[in-house]
Amino acid sequence: MPFEDELGEALRRAGDGFTADRHALVDAGERRGRRLVARRRASVIGGSVLALAVIGSAGAWTTGLLGGSGPSNVATPSGLPTGLPGQSGGGAVSRAGTGAVSGEQLIAILKELTPGGQLTDTEARGTDSEMGPHVRGVFDDGKGKAAIGVSLTRIDPTGQMATDMTKCPDAKQVDYDSCKDEVLADGSRLLLIQGYEYPDRREPTKSWRATLATPQGFLVDASEWNAPAEKGAKVSRPNPPLTTAQMKTLVTSDKWRPALNDLPPAPTENQPGTSAPGFDAKAGLEILVRKYDVPTTDSGGAGGDGYVVLDDGNGGSRIELRIQQYGPNEPPSSDFASGTTSEPNGIQAKVTQGPADAKGVVAWRADALRANGVRVTVTAYNAQERGGPATRTAPVLTVAQLKEIAVSPKWKDRWGR
Repeated sequence: MPFEDELGEALRRAGDGFTADRHALVDAGERRGRRLVARRRASVIGGSVLALAVIGSAGAWTTGLLGGSGPSNVATPSGLPTGLPGQSGGGAVSRAGTGAVSGEQLIAILKELTPGGQLTDTEARGTDSEMGPHVRGVFDDGKGKAAIGVSLTRIDPTGQMATDMTKCPDAKQVDYDSCKDEVLADGSRLLLIQGYEYPDRREPTKSWRATLATPQGFLVDASEWNAPAEKGAKVSRPNPPLTTAQMKTLVTSDKWRPALNDLPPAPTENQPGTSAPGFDAKAGLEILVRKYDVPTTDSGGAGGDGYVVLDDGNGGSRIELRIQQYGPNEPPSSDFASGTTSEPNGIQAKVTQGPADAKGVVAWRADALRANGVRVTVTAYNAQERGGPATRTAPVLTVAQLKEIAVSPKWKDRWGR
């Protein structure tokens, strides 16, 4: 079968049943923190701050809901992390409750649920915060001080975010020691993961998380570290203080319910810039890179997110593809405000080159925005993993080749104009 026909058939087959904007992903961050989790650094595959830069479910996990942990004793500090997309910090919909549960009450609950030690340097936001309730502190059980925190929010229980936040990420994208996801007796979904703050482990800081999504749309996200702060603090102990069983007890406690019940229900997921879950980006990318005659040694992904690893004999190079659908009134204009070129069929394209999150790793990116709101982003690294280590001086594909993939007219076979 000719290349054009093969690609068109793969795209059409993968696209059967696709509906734009059906599911929203946590781009959680940067936008959130893809403000989180950018795209958190979204990239974010390593830390726990909310940012989206990450891809797919790995994106959702790495972005998380917790922010940096600087000490403070203020009840509603402005330095706490912002909430999810759709809250006043990232959208027009207010997610604040009545204030029935204060920051001081959340601190008291966290102290009660972390026995066997002292909780100091606490700070919290109550349910009246537009950024969402959150509590954190430094826990000391005599074996070393450790940062710990809990964020509470409401989500669409049937949406993509509820799934992605409670699903073990691809081990090829996120470095972790152990991970378990399960469905509890009441239908809640639970994720327990023991990983690292930095994807390249440049610091020995461990980040362990427990995330609970309930059928009522409650999301409880807790993280702990083996240092008194998430970043910038010396490791104080080999591991974070709470075991996975204790973290499970922490997030499943009914003591968080009054705060969660005080928050308004989340809207049905239909956010701009959502990933395209009905599309097999992996299959399309595998076909598109064949013309460059570089062997593919690995591939993966799901829906609108996919990747391949190409190796020309000089070291593996990861190529990632992300496809997003934006609504007609919500284009990603800020990303295309400058440095863009006009391509055929009304496509705006932008190419960037710069360092990635890991030491020695660079990221070359080609972005293409179509008139129908479809955005295709292709990113190449000089490493087999986004978090390194670097395996070569530059990515295996040139920026011109990345742009060629992003603006390819073959995508029209997937989204007709």
